[in-house]
Amino acid sequence: MTFITLNFCVHQPFRLSNFRSNGELKGDPFKLYFNHGLNKYVLERVADKCYFKTNEILLEHIERFRGESKEFKVSFVITGTFLELCEMFKPEIIESFKQLAKTKRVEFLGSTYYHSLASLFESKEEFVEQVKMHSKKMKEVFGFKPKVFVNTEMMFNNVIAKEVEKMGFKGIFTEGAERILGWRSPNYVYIRKYCFPDDPSPTKRIRVLLRNYRLSDDIGFRFSARDWDQWPLTADKYAAWLNATPGQCINIFVDYETFGEHHWEESGIFWFLRALPYEILKYENLEFATPSEVIRKVEPVGEIDVFEFSTLSWADMERDTSAWLGNRMQQVCFEEVKNLEKIVKRLGDPKLLKIWRLLQTSDHYYYLCTKWWSDGDVHKYFSCFSSPQDGFVNFMNVISDFKARLVAELMKKEFKT
Repeated sequence: MTFITLNFCVHQPFRLSNFRSNGELKGDPFKLYFNHGLNKYVLERVADKCYFKTNEILLEHIERFRGESKEFKVSFVITGTFLELCEMFKPEIIESFKQLAKTKRVEFLGSTYYHSLASLFESKEEFVEQVKMHSKKMKEVFGFKPKVFVNTEMMFNNVIAKEVEKMGFKGIFTEGAERILGWRSPNYVYIRKYCFPDDPSPTKRIRVLLRNYRLSDDIGFRFSARDWDQWPLTADKYAAWLNATPGQCINIFVDYETFGEHHWEESGIFWFLRALPYEILKYENLEFATPSEVIRKVEPVGEIDVFEFSTLSWADMERDTSAWLGNRMQQVCFEEVKNLEKIVKRLGDPKLLKIWRLLQTSDHYYYLCTKWWSDGDVHKYFSCFSSPQDGFVNFMNVISDFKARLVAELMKKEFKT
């Protein structure tokens, strides 16, 4: 039996406004730094094109196969920023996801609350705090305590996996890239490599689930590509590919906006999704499962070893951190934001702490990427700036103004004491 896991990433960032400081440090920085009009517009557009329709289809599938010998199941990683934007502008989106949660056939995965780059900080204190914030939010909103973890953009290395393991997670997702697998297949369960003096036995080490990027990208990126030699992709063709793929489990992981937003309804993406479970379950050796079920039922076959300075991700051809930290503009912004941690936490102001964490969101750095060819086109598609350089100037304006506010607040605090 081969288990099929269908996993979806649901995320929207707080996009930066076109900010220019006048040096007066007046006004609410939360309103000044972030383009709430654009955030509202994008959320409502994607809700109409993707969230409501896709949730409805998934709910229909769950109810249709409920009680059958092979049921339909899916999993989501939903960021805290997405939920906050829904609470601000369109709370009925959350209610739609709650309907799925009530079926008990949906698993909610752990992540960083702010979809941030905090796992790349030398100190993992902020990373741990955000993961705990996210788990708490999942429990409050959906009544579900995450057991399997997906880091921002699937960033993974041995140190990150160790921290996630210490927080009690049983499994962690990352990309099934050849550079860590070699001749091995992503369609098996692995464990984190034994590489720390206090490492537990193999039976207690965190399980590693690998995204099958080829089969995932067939849906996520190539579905509408008319120059693709496999276009059009139909549900029966895709199910046949899954049936012909050997392994213990096949992990399909895509952005949720794949349905209706990245691939418009006219492409046939919703017809594909409506037919997919029926075509997959025609095969006796295929069965849907949640990631936690896979970890519980399948024994690992080997170790995954990713050195700390060779971090893996699911982005771009390199599948490393270069999508966010590949040029000097990105690195400068990252270092500037990271270095504010001590002063922000020393001040202890919840509003300033939230803004600092929102500035860690990976999307801000993604927009500054200067890659060419197909990867560069993807970065441009998502960016809300005319060029990476304009995005950099804008981001630095925000960071500089925020630093000035922090220093002013620190001086007030020191003067009072």
